[in-house]
Amino acid sequence: MNQALEFRGAYTAIVTPFTADGRGLDLARLREQAAFQARGGVRGIVVSGTTGESPTLEEHEYHELLACAVEVGRGAGLQVIAGTGSNSTAHASALQRAARSMGADAGLSVNPYYNKPTQEGLYRHFMAVADAADLPVMLYNIPGRTGVALTPETVERLAGHPNIRGVKEATGSTDSATEIASRCPGLALLSGDDSMTLPFASVGAVGVVSVVSNVAPGRVSELCGAFLGGDWARARAVHRALFPLCRAMFAETNPIPVKAAMRLLGRDSGVLRLPMTAARPETEAQLERALRGLGLWPAG
Repeated sequence: MNQALEFRGAYTAIVTPFTADGRGLDLARLREQAAFQARGGVRGIVVSGTTGESPTLEEHEYHELLACAVEVGRGAGLQVIAGTGSNSTAHASALQRAARSMGADAGLSVNPYYNKPTQEGLYRHFMAVADAADLPVMLYNIPGRTGVALTPETVERLAGHPNIRGVKEATGSTDSATEIASRCPGLALLSGDDSMTLPFASVGAVGVVSVVSNVAPGRVSELCGAFLGGDWARARAVHRALFPLCRAMFAETNPIPVKAAMRLLGRDSGVLRLPMTAARPETEAQLERALRGLGLWPAG
């Protein structure tokens, strides 16, 4: 395991670029997007997560996507975190091993969805994943998508495993974030919601896994740099400037709005795979207003 790896700062939950017909990956576009993230100063990219439409990827596509991301990430100085979650413990463990063998820096492992396991089931699941490969694990606590939440008590139990090094907290709860930070001082706490990055930082978070940074990596990096450097006034100013875009990015289910924003800016085809569908016109209008407000318009 990479003992020197530290989760800290801005990470982009990068979209998966598809070809115009949606049937294949656009790896050339992925290389462009990863390079754009590196220029924006983010610490790393998360590949094949929620924003990357991981449930729609074929197994061979997952490997192609990760191989491309690792190649580009290494050249650009980015950490590459592979989405390795599954509601099957055996499958999640296999993905963790695959991520290790392909050169990823860590795995992002989501709560098992649909099954709705108990806290003991969650504990055993993530311990098995952490045991599966000599690779850092970032827990991904997102009950709104999975139907079950890791409690702070269970996170504390899991934090004793040397491979479990961070948690992406997407509960939207400052109470949960506060308790995790208090119980697990050695575990890197990162926000999983862009609008909660600064509130979570105030109780101990050290970064964010961001959707907004797909289009504004420099601003999200600036936000993290400000609060990590103790410049809370600057952090509040950046947070407030980003807030309209944060809201617009979640006007519909992620990644519908971010794919629309990327298309509006000429940086992606905007193609989604079913069951995701194109953004509503009112969402696109909200995105355009927010992008204009940040000086990211016009397209192209």
